[in-house]
Amino acid sequence: MLVISSREFRENQKMYLDLVDQKEQVIVQRGKNKAYILTSISNEDRFLADPEVKARIMHSLEQAEKGNLITLPKEDINKLLGI
Repeated sequence: MLVISSREFRENQKMYLDLVDQKEQVIVQRGKNKAYILTSISNEDRFLADPEVKARIMHSLEQAEKGNLITLPKEDINKLLGI
């Protein structure tokens, strides 16, 4: 784990982002009371961070909790997935 100043990060961004890509944990200290962890994200993370996707998932969970479910035969699921 590396703890660096915000100034050090600004001056050497590429190096620290490369380290994060190599699974090194980098913490950027900003002043006395603020710190940030640098984390890489994947395409899946970006998908789940989309507010529209999150809203659709939450809506589906609410429907499931209310028992509003549709059961599909495995063959139909495979067709939807192109299997």
